[in-house]
Amino acid sequence: MSGVVAGSKTVRSSGWVKIAVSVLVLVVAAVSWWISKGSTSSSSSTTGQSSTALTQLAKLTVAPEDTGNTYNRDDWPHWIGQGKSCDTREIALQRQGTDVKTDAQCRAVSGTWVSAYDGVVIHDAGQTDLDHVVPLAEAARSGTRNWTKDQRKAFANDLDQLQVVSARSNRQKGDQDPARWLPEKDSCAYTIKWVATKTKYHLTIDKAEHDAINGVLTHCTK
Repeated sequence: MSGVVAGSKTVRSSGWVKIAVSVLVLVVAAVSWWISKGSTSSSSSTTGQSSTALTQLAKLTVAPEDTGNTYNRDDWPHWIGQGKSCDTREIALQRQGTDVKTDAQCRAVSGTWVSAYDGVVIHDAGQTDLDHVVPLAEAARSGTRNWTKDQRKAFANDLDQLQVVSARSNRQKGDQDPARWLPEKDSCAYTIKWVATKTKYHLTIDKAEHDAINGVLTHCTK
């Protein structure tokens, strides 16, 4: 009798193992499908945005840089007040960080930020830099000689083109355009934003800059 019982237990155990394996296979398949779906969606989005950026790029005026328009940082006022005691930098830190907490003066006292250019994770707001995707000096060389101070102020505080990044990556970039510098991470997103900014403000683009961006975006559409 005991032999029969033992055999029944063995059969039941084997059955449970088969069920568990089947469930595990289904879970793995579901996770793989979900990841694949997200990856495909993200890739499709980047491809579409890159195609749009290529269309915008083709419409930009290609011209030599206006090196005679001397850049003076004081001519581009920032960071301006954005209401509720917050300035442009503080708003950018809130929007681009995770679990950001601020004090009564709107200063970020805690949070986490991931540098858009190199993926560095930052836990101290004081160690972040706020970078203009199209640098102010680059804008000064790109057909803005006759801009008013209000126009320069609007550009310098445009949250659409400001990125929270590591100090190291910001120093490496300086005021270089994509012909001379590209970020370690996601050059597709970077050049898409670069072209969108130049389009928004009707800025000119030099030939080397144009060709470098065209090369990146063409690759991003594949």
